[in-house]
Amino acid sequence: MGSVGDSYDNALAETVIGLFKTEVIRRRGPWRNLEAVEFATLEWVDWFNNRRLLEPIGNIPPAEAEAHYYAAQQEIALAA
Repeated sequence: MGSVGDSYDNALAETVIGLFKTEVIRRRGPWRNLEAVEFATLEWVDWFNNRRLLEPIGNIPPAEAEAHYYAAQQEIALAA
C-alpha cells in the first residue's frame, strides 16, 4: 500500500483506466457522441463500485465491504 501521489498510487490509477478503456470504450464503441460516452462511464463506475463481486473480499461488492468496515469501526469506537 502506497501513499497518495507515489508510484503505487499511479499504477493503481493506470490499471483502472486500462480496465475502463478495455471494458467500455473499445468494447462498446464506436460512440455516437460525448453524451453516450459519459453515460456509459457512469454506468461502468456504478457497476465497478456497487455491483462487481470481488473474490478476495468474500464475493461482495466493494461498496458493501466499505460499509462493513466503517460499521466495524463504529462498533469499536462505541465499545471504547
